[in-house]
Amino acid sequence: MSGAGPARTAEIAARVEAFVRDVVVPYEKDPRRDDHGPTDELVAELRSKARAAGVLTPHILADGSHLTQRETAVVLKASGLSPLGPVAVNTAAPDEGNMYLLGKVGSPEMKERFLKPMVEGRARSAFFMTEPAGEGGAGSDPSMMQTTAVQDGNHWVVNGRKAFITGAQGAKVGIVMAKSADGACLFLVDLPDPAIRVDRVLHTIDSSMPGGHAILTIDNLRVPADQMLGQSGDGFKYAQIRLSPARLSHCMRWFGACKRANEIATAYACTRQAFGKPLIDHEGVGFMLADNMIDLKQAELMIDWCADVLDTGVLGTTESSMAKVAVSEALFRIADRCVQVMGGTGVSGDTIVEQVFREVRAFRIYDGPTEVHKWSLAKKIKRDAAKA
Repeated sequence: MSGAGPARTAEIAARVEAFVRDVVVPYEKDPRRDDHGPTDELVAELRSKARAAGVLTPHILADGSHLTQRETAVVLKASGLSPLGPVAVNTAAPDEGNMYLLGKVGSPEMKERFLKPMVEGRARSAFFMTEPAGEGGAGSDPSMMQTTAVQDGNHWVVNGRKAFITGAQGAKVGIVMAKSADGACLFLVDLPDPAIRVDRVLHTIDSSMPGGHAILTIDNLRVPADQMLGQSGDGFKYAQIRLSPARLSHCMRWFGACKRANEIATAYACTRQAFGKPLIDHEGVGFMLADNMIDLKQAELMIDWCADVLDTGVLGTTESSMAKVAVSEALFRIADRCVQVMGGTGVSGDTIVEQVFREVRAFRIYDGPTEVHKWSLAKKIKRDAAKA
């Protein structure tokens, strides 16, 4: 492999893109999936092929170091060219964000026990933060956390309810957020654990995440004290280390999916004849594809800008909120136009365009709804105005 820098990144991304287009894309018709996403059997087969091709977990290098956010953007956009791509090469949520967090703040023992099997693609993980909003829990507002952690000797006892926990069904590693007398705490746990009961897996509009999104109950979960990340009360601080890059990596992956959807819609418009000429020659269709070209470029630039900010070492909370809003909304417009350009074919399962539309619609809510991020930005505007 070439040395550090753009050449190295381009080489990794090129190999990932070739693998996704040549090996993963044919699996898009594979029936091994349930209502929520690809089965663990399909995931294992894809990862076996990625491992053999040398593209498994491509954003983490052999020495354990992580690509910069700007480099990660190039690689994750390539992995996202198929909805199955991130799962196949192990760049998918929530694992990618969880690996990033443990790589940053995990102890050597935690990295060996919990991070290593994730990097090797042998274990899926889940991040247990969101709670059922209808029960007064922390939906998009983690300050409303109701899950409790009480110290009992050299253990902590955790009780509460969690909701929309992606990948909990079938995960082997869990990061659980709970509230102690000192504030939020994060715990690493082995899964499955009889104290964590999946009540149901929700039927949602998206279908790319293994394990789906679960509602679950945590009933007297006993966690050894040395499996807490940092100290009691450090939970929000550590969660922030994860959240901004994780928001941005969602943008990277779904950018790749929308780029591919646009390729499919463009090919359709250039070959489909209607009313005496190719669809692309009808202004109503051609202009939609022109708008897609503009939105793709703006989304790409927004991702790169935010990645550059994060690479300076700051948390980038404001910048990641801006990027998440701008990119998720732009990608939804792109996916929607792709469906419209393709007409009946666009709403069918004959191509991935229909799935990408569903996935990106969900992305406008996941990792913070657009409105919550705008509300946060508006609060910052008010604070800055008061200081001025």
